[in-house]
Amino acid sequence: MEQVEEPVKHEREYVLAIGCRITPSGSPVAFNSLTQLQQQPFPTPSPFSFSVASTRWSSRSSVHHSNLLLRFLVLIFSFISALTLVAPASTKKKHQPSPSFTEYPELIYCFIVASTAFLYTASQLFKGICDIAHRGILISEMASDYLSFVLDQLVGYLLVSSASVAMPIIGQVERGTPLRKGTIVSTSIAFATFLVMAICAILSGYKLCKRIGW
Repeated sequence: MEQVEEPVKHEREYVLAIGCRITPSGSPVAFNSLTQLQQQPFPTPSPFSFSVASTRWSSRSSVHHSNLLLRFLVLIFSFISALTLVAPASTKKKHQPSPSFTEYPELIYCFIVASTAFLYTASQLFKGICDIAHRGILISEMASDYLSFVLDQLVGYLLVSSASVAMPIIGQVERGTPLRKGTIVSTSIAFATFLVMAICAILSGYKLCKRIGW
């Protein structure tokens, strides 16, 4: 009976020796699991991940450059709008009285709004150029998106209100004077500035929604 049990015991030890390997530290490791790990291929990065990332980066870059272009237009328009109100006062002819925009509170309001839009847009352009050269050196992107979204709407409201206020003044200014021509030009450009600023506000809202949603 003992002689029969000895071959069976040897067979079991032989099967265990084939199924398992003894590591140098003495702990058994399953041979099948090792072979499966060796046969398992390394994960390769999907090409679609790079395409999606590059698409997001290109779309973000295009929105940023479009925003800078629109703000540059606002900068030029607001400068012209303020300049056309100041220029008639500086081109007075001798012995010929000419009205000044300072005589009308509505035109003073238009000049202040145009100057405010000019300064605000100049700061936004400076910040955008600094973002291209040095990312986030002035202010964080999240705070910048919130501020741009709020201030763009505020400046747009000021522009459309100043243009609306200046329209009745055109009829009150004496005809043939440089101030009348300057008021007409300033009011027209103020409306154009408002339209461009409205597009900037839409882009700011789009950037903010992307940041909150994603």
